Amino acid sequence: MRSIRAAAVGAVTMSFALALTACGGGSSSGGGSNDSPKTLTYWASNQGASIAVDKQVLQPELDKFEKQAGIKVKLEVVPWSDLLNRILTATTSGQGPDVLNIGNTWSASLQATGALLPWDAKNFDKIGGKDRFVDSALGSTGAEGKDPAAVPLYSMAYALYYNKQILADAGISKPPATWHELTADGKKIQAKGKTTLGAEGSNLSENIHHVFVFAKQHGADFFTSDGKPDFTNDNVVAAVKQYVDLMAKDKVVPTGDAEYAQNQSVSDFAKGKQAFLLWQSAAANLKSQGMSEDAYGIAPVPVQSGTPGTGAQVNSMVAGINISVFKNTKNLDGATQFVKFMTSDDEQKILNKAYSSIPPVKAAQEDAAFNSPSNAVLKSTLATSAAALPQVASESQFETAVGTAVKDLFADAAAGRAVTTDSVKAKLEKAQQQMPAA
Repeated sequence: MRSIRAAAVGAVTMSFALALTACGGGSSSGGGSNDSPKTLTYWASNQGASIAVDKQVLQPELDKFEKQAGIKVKLEVVPWSDLLNRILTATTSGQGPDVLNIGNTWSASLQATGALLPWDAKNFDKIGGKDRFVDSALGSTGAEGKDPAAVPLYSMAYALYYNKQILADAGISKPPATWHELTADGKKIQAKGKTTLGAEGSNLSENIHHVFVFAKQHGADFFTSDGKPDFTNDNVVAAVKQYVDLMAKDKVVPTGDAEYAQNQSVSDFAKGKQAFLLWQSAAANLKSQGMSEDAYGIAPVPVQSGTPGTGAQVNSMVAGINISVFKNTKNLDGATQFVKFMTSDDEQKILNKAYSSIPPVKAAQEDAAFNSPSNAVLKSTLATSAAALPQVASESQFETAVGTAVKDLFADAAAGRAVTTDSVKAKLEKAQQQMPAA
């Protein structure tokens, strides 16, 4: 579930430069903390409503793999708040797991450490071939022109979830298709005593995901074509300001949401307090909090005008989880077998149903379970109007620096301080100065 998937990466306390120069990957003497060739260690990202839920979902599948392959998998579910730092520590020490989940936006950054197994044609052939996976998911597996550092495992996209009863009470017949319509609807919703839209203002990853989309809709990118930061571009500044202005100017996001970072906006929506929620593949999360599927609808994320599509009509980042192998595993064959198992058609159906995500494997995606109206919106978004976050080596620093800038701007808005073009540009300039030299 997206909940915890997009929990804030937080400040990366370890220097990423250290990871680039001292990675333990590739050393045959390090890593691979398995007890024998018949054992693998696996770090799974926290996908469910809790770590306990993930263990309930995953353990039966790991037992199934052990029965089939004779290899026991030692599972650790790692919270998102810890995952990136844990991985970076493992790349420097060489003492990591055999197999691990990574947020797909980190693929190029972790690829640059040299610690992860490259998925060249030979390795992809071992798991059934690269052409089994949808193109949008493969686009977030590493830097362009290089062999992927990971294999797609779960795919997600953002959508606009809306409370049917709140809209009906406000006299709104359909969900908004543009941001102008959403802010106009907000006045009607607030007149009925409800909140319009939730946000996770202190969640760095959420901030990045949304301002990336707004930038695309403004025809801008955070990086130049040669991978250099371009955070102070006029269109980037306008995009970030428009997002923060949902609180500062348009007043459709409550000021209290500036402090949200633990999925409180999801809970507010599930409890019927707010009309709209921008979230990745939220169905399982909402169900776990007692919200009936009949109580809400799902629509594409709004655009500036017209309908979602490519270019300036992008309305989601390509969200998802990839699975990777540390190069220095002592059981490369077993690790590869495990990746093959986890990305097999049958397991893809089981796991993605459990997490209300979309299989990145073509054959599994065709299963009837992924053809519900809500999944149709997510699948269409991934296929036609989603874009991958920048696949550059400094992507993780980008998430931290710009995510923090947006967090600070939300804090300004919540405190009643003016959010202006100049103040937005100043925050983004500070963020750009924190980026590593090329």
